[in-house]
Amino acid sequence: MKRRIKQAIVVVLTMGVLVVLAALLINNFVQYRGLKYIAQPEEIPEADAVLILGAYVFPDGTVSQVLDDRLSVGYDLYEKGKAPKIIVSGDHGRKDYDEVNSMKDFLKEKGVPGQDVFMDHAGFSTYESIYRARDIFQVKKVIIVTQKYHLMRAVFIARELGLEAYGVCSDKRDYLNMGFYELREIAARNKDFMMAILKPKPTFLGEEIPVQGDGRATDDKL
Repeated sequence: MKRRIKQAIVVVLTMGVLVVLAALLINNFVQYRGLKYIAQPEEIPEADAVLILGAYVFPDGTVSQVLDDRLSVGYDLYEKGKAPKIIVSGDHGRKDYDEVNSMKDFLKEKGVPGQDVFMDHAGFSTYESIYRARDIFQVKKVIIVTQKYHLMRAVFIARELGLEAYGVCSDKRDYLNMGFYELREIAARNKDFMMAILKPKPTFLGEEIPVQGDGRATDDKL
C-alpha cells in the first residue's frame, strides 16, 4: 500500500513538473515571437491604424497612469504619420464603466479629429480586441500600443490571426504591482496561445466598420 502511495506521489509530481515546463516553454515562445516585431516609433512602418489597448478608467472618467501612457504613445505615432486612424479598444460592457469614451475624449483633447478615432466598445480582452480590429474594422496592417509585458502577447495574437502587426511599448514610468502583472501574464500567454490555435469568435461581432471611413460611426447613439 505504501509503495503504491509513493508511486502515485511520484506520478503526480512528475506530471506537475511537466505542466510547469510546458507553461514556461509556451510563455517563452510567445515572448520570442512578439519581440521580433516590437521596435522604436521611428523604426515602425506605416500602417492602417494604431490600436491602443484599454486599461483601467476611474469612475469620473479619468484614465489611469497605465492608460495615459498608452494613449500618449498612440497619439505620438498618429502625429508622426505612422497611421491615419486610431482604434481605442476596451471594456464598455456596462453603463457604469466605459474605457473607450474616456480614451477617445483624451485623444480629442489633444486635437485628434473625432473622425480619426474609432471606438471598439467590446474589446473585453486582448484577443477580442485584435480579432475585432481584423473583422469589424477591416485592419490588415496595425501598430499595437501597450506596455511591453503585455505587448509581446498582443503582437503574437495579431500575427497568429493573420495581421501584419508591429508593436510600440508605452512604458513611460515604473508602475505599481508589476511583479503581480508579470506573473499573471505567464498564464495569459498560455491561454492566448491556445486561443490563437483554436481561434474562437469574440463575445460580440457585428457589422463591418472599415477603419478607412469615419470614426464617428462608432460614437454612442443617443
